[in-house]
Parts: sequence; structure tokens; C-alpha cells
Amino acid sequence: MYLKKFNLKNKTALVTGAGKGIGRACAIALAEAGANLVIISRTQKDLDKVSKIIKRFKSKCTSYVCDVTNYQQIKNVINKQSKIDILVNNAGTNFPEHFTKVKKQQLDYMIKLNTASTFHLAQLCTLKMLESKNRKKIGGSIINMSSQMGHVGGPIRSVYNMTKFGLEGLTKGMAIDLAKSNIRVNTVCPTFILTPMTKKFLKSKKFKKTILNNIPLGRLGDLSDVATAVVFLASDASSMITGTSLLVDGGWTAQ
Repeated sequence: MYLKKFNLKNKTALVTGAGKGIGRACAIALAEAGANLVIISRTQKDLDKVSKIIKRFKSKCTSYVCDVTNYQQIKNVINKQSKIDILVNNAGTNFPEHFTKVKKQQLDYMIKLNTASTFHLAQLCTLKMLESKNRKKIGGSIINMSSQMGHVGGPIRSVYNMTKFGLEGLTKGMAIDLAKSNIRVNTVCPTFILTPMTKKFLKSKKFKKTILNNIPLGRLGDLSDVATAVVFLASDASSMITGTSLLVDGGWTAQ
């Protein structure tokens, strides 16, 4: 009687960085919940593999090889869509480096990808969402992929901290601006999840031990932990939730 559904049938979700890791898991989970997908990555081979899995769930899937830091490319992709209901703003990166050793090139690229591109994507997708005359009735959901490092500091992560704290602020501002159109905006903030990006850092036994000592639940997160949180925020099950963060961090930030 009170349980709202995770059903995303007839919804169209756009996911960036969908070829690998968290983005891939989110795209597949959204298809499992019934959504049709628009997936973006820089690698055609990865997109083809993900598309194949999505189509097993009888969901439609359109894929685009695209660099999200290229504004015109992204604009062209979004303009081609008949509608967008859900955005998972997932593409991002990190170059772990001590604050005193961060190179200008690394700083500029992380700001471009983690901050500016995220803003542009969200803005372009919002404008596409608002083309639907019944948007207020059907609602929309934007999920910005943040991190526990958008809430606490961490060693050799000063620039990543900066971009993710900025994303948390952007999310709150967007949520207020878009509430009247019933477009909800939230972040998902994972701890360390075993992905192709984190795998190389976690090869160090010392680093892995430090990480696990900081997670009260005592384990790394699974891709499914993050993907399930994304589906929840994409669905009507979270219809009263906007402008906040869903921390999937095993208790890291509770300490």
C-alpha cells in the first residue's frame, strides 16, 4: 500500500562513462528496472558489450562514442534524443597526487571533466527534459556521481576533493532551481568500489589495508551497491528526495 515502485518503464535514461565500472553497472541496472538507455563512452567496443546486455532486458539502447569534455559533441548527442527523463552524470577521473606536486595539466583536466563537463551535461539534459510539456507531472531525475570525498578530505586527493565538493554544491543549487519543474537532483557518494579505475590503486596492500580500516563495515563496495542507489534515486520511490546525497560509503563519513 505504501511501497512505491522502482519501475522505470517508458523512461529514457542517459548515462555517461557507461562503458566501464560504475557507469556500466548503472546503465545495466536502469535497464533491469525497465528504462530505455542512451549510453556514452569514448570506446565503441565497451559500448557494444553494454548495449548487448541492456537489450537482453528488452530495453532500447542507443550508444554514442563521445568525449564529454567536448561541448559541441555532447550537445549534438542530447539534441538527437526525443526525450530524456533521467541523467546519470557519471564520467569523471582522478590523478592521485600530493597537493604540492599537482601539475597544472592534471588540475585543468580534472576541472574540465569532473566539474565543467558535469555542469554542461546537466544543463543540456535539463533543457531537453523541459521540452516535455508534461514534465511537471511525470518528473525527472538527475543523479550526479559524487564521492565520499565530496564530504571529507583525503590524502593525495586535494583536486578530486575540490571537484566533488563543488559537485555537491552544484547539486543543491540545481535542486532548488529545478524543483518547480519536478526535476529532482541528487548525488550518489560511493566509498572505494572495485572498478578498473580503482583496481590499480588497490594493488598496494598497504593502501588497501588503510582503506578497509576506514570503512566500519570492513569491506569495499560492490558495483551493485552503487547501481541500486542510482535506480532508487531515478525512480518514483524517491519522489520526495532532492538536493541531497546518498552516501554509499560503509560508514566512512560517520566517523
